[in-house]
Amino acid sequence: MIVAMQERATEEDIQGVIERLVQVGFNVHRTTGAVQTVLAGVGTPSHFDHKDFELLSGVAEVVRITSPYKLAGRGFRPEGTIVRFPNGVAVGGDEIVVMAGPCSVESREQIFTIADQVKSAGASFLRGGAFKPRSSPYSFQGMGLDGLKLLREVGDRTGLLIISEVMEISQIDLMLPYVDVLQVGARNMQNFNLLREIGLVRKPVLLKRGIAATLEELLLSAEYILAGGNYDVMLCERGIRTFETYTRNTMDISAIPVIKKLSHLPMLADPSHGVGRRDKVAPMARAAVAAGCDGLLIEVHPNPDKALSDGAQSLFPEQFDQLMDQLRIIATAVDRNIRAEIPVI
Repeated sequence: MIVAMQERATEEDIQGVIERLVQVGFNVHRTTGAVQTVLAGVGTPSHFDHKDFELLSGVAEVVRITSPYKLAGRGFRPEGTIVRFPNGVAVGGDEIVVMAGPCSVESREQIFTIADQVKSAGASFLRGGAFKPRSSPYSFQGMGLDGLKLLREVGDRTGLLIISEVMEISQIDLMLPYVDVLQVGARNMQNFNLLREIGLVRKPVLLKRGIAATLEELLLSAEYILAGGNYDVMLCERGIRTFETYTRNTMDISAIPVIKKLSHLPMLADPSHGVGRRDKVAPMARAAVAAGCDGLLIEVHPNPDKALSDGAQSLFPEQFDQLMDQLRIIATAVDRNIRAEIPVI
């Protein structure tokens, strides 16, 4: 149940409603927007009448939510969520952010070289895996802690924010000092124990859609994180598995406007994993911006042909530069923008 407070509601009014929600058996999540405070009552209490809450002091509107995702739904934050970072970058506002870099950290030279290249092109985040989930146990699995240390060092030097994938609960505390965003990959979208633990930390999270997940299942996975009190959640479309074999996955561009309608959470797109082919990454990135995405994850490698993972879907730096110029034109056409270069704070 959603309780929207009046603009003039006092803190005493708000606390009175919270106490009443708790009394009937709800867990209460509070969000304060630019205009009003919204209270979300989560749970399934058996005996209450939502009309009783309409009579409480300071209440503007009470809405019973029938969808299974209460906190991820648009009603919880009608104005939308903006995930803000200390250096001024914001995900979910007018600016489209770009997270770029290699699939995995391979060496000091590789990660420092590509960081400078994607930063100069306008990326705000450096993406790179320290721990890599691979389909084959014999494939490169990442540099682990050494990779995290390199990411943090290059992030501090360039001013780029760092995003890297967390694969299991035991890695959360290890990663927190080194990354600015914890990425939950497609394989872990329904690892509910991991999602619960991430919900308890106060670090922004990027949650990728599973390879065969519906949009409702994606939002329910986000609900696990939100229910823990971590509201800085970003969603990502990264392609789904269909009967088509020409591309690695089928990039579901329609998921972007659908999620933007159903949820207040920022919605990003990963065209690199979405198609798995270097020559198709740019068209899908352009389409995602036109469809209304809040950001892009793009794999870029200084020498993709020699990459230890996902080289076939990684752009050359010069291809990334060209794509960023194209994206700025499209962003302007849909009343958005992409910054030229992130400053070092």
